[in-house]
This record gives sequence, structure tokens and C-alpha cells, in this order.
Amino acid sequence: MSETRSDAELLRAIAADADRRAFEELYRRFAPWLTARLRGRCADAGLVDDVVQETFLAVWRGKARYRQEGDVAGWLWRIGSRRLVDALRGDGARGRLRQALARLRHRDEASAEERVLAGVEHGDLAGALVRLSPELRAVLQATVIDGLTTREAAVLLGIPPGTVKTRAMRARRQLREALA
Repeated sequence: MSETRSDAELLRAIAADADRRAFEELYRRFAPWLTARLRGRCADAGLVDDVVQETFLAVWRGKARYRQEGDVAGWLWRIGSRRLVDALRGDGARGRLRQALARLRHRDEASAEERVLAGVEHGDLAGALVRLSPELRAVLQATVIDGLTTREAAVLLGIPPGTVKTRAMRARRQLREALA
């Protein structure tokens, strides 16, 4: 009767010997968990399935190295969540952001970023953010901090794009009022 190998032993076997059975066992152990966890962050099941596959391919190909620190589940989560954010952002989002910033440079009025920074220096931005509802903060996190488009944020949060726009508008209005 074969003994069950630890997660670390499986990873060593994959890295050292390209042990297919070890890889299959690791996949069976963690793919359902990683899929469920990523689906909590993204409503697009197809995209989540692709990200899970990419995560395990990175392990198989040796592009992701486990340093024997912490648990394997946490390590896989870090790989998968980063790949999910990368997939949601895509090159298209970066290009649109660059274009928007280029347009802002040619204006005489203060940009939104400059107004926020002024609020950080002269107002209580942290306090204003804490007073926002969790739903409004989540939209700000996705659209402002993570740099996602409305559509990408909608997929990530599992809500319609119109709801993302409405919540972003409400959050900006509440922040303006709090920092005025």
C-alpha cells in the first residue's frame, strides 16, 4: 500500500524528477480548492478555470518555485490570485490608462489623482475611506487601486457594469463631501 506524500514532497518530486504522478496528486489536492477560492473573486468561471490551469502549468514547468516557506495552499493562492489580476487587467486596460493619463497631462485643471493627493495632504482620506460602505470600497479598490476597467471590475466583483459605475460615482461623491 502506498504512503500519502506531503505537499512539500510532491513539489520536490515535480521539481527534481518531473514526476507526473506527483503533479497529478498535487492537482487533485488543490485545484478544486483554488478554483472555489478564485471564483469568490471573479464571477467568470471560464476565466477562473484558465487561471487555475495557468497556475498549475507554472508549477509543472518550474516557473513557480516553492521555497519551503509557509503552506503550499498559500503559495498556490499567491500564484493564482496574481494571475487572475493579470488576466483581468490585460494589455488593453494598461493601454487605456496610458491614453487617459496622456489626455490629462494636456489639461490645465487638476487631475483626479492630484485632487486625491491634495486630500491626503490636507484632509482625512483614510478616515473618509473607512466610512465608505464595503461595497463602495470594493469598487474603488478594483477601479482605482487595481486599475481595472468598469467591465473588468464587474467580472471580478460579480456585479453588473452599471452597478460598478453607480457605486464608483457614489464613492467619489462621498469622498468629495468628506474631504471638502
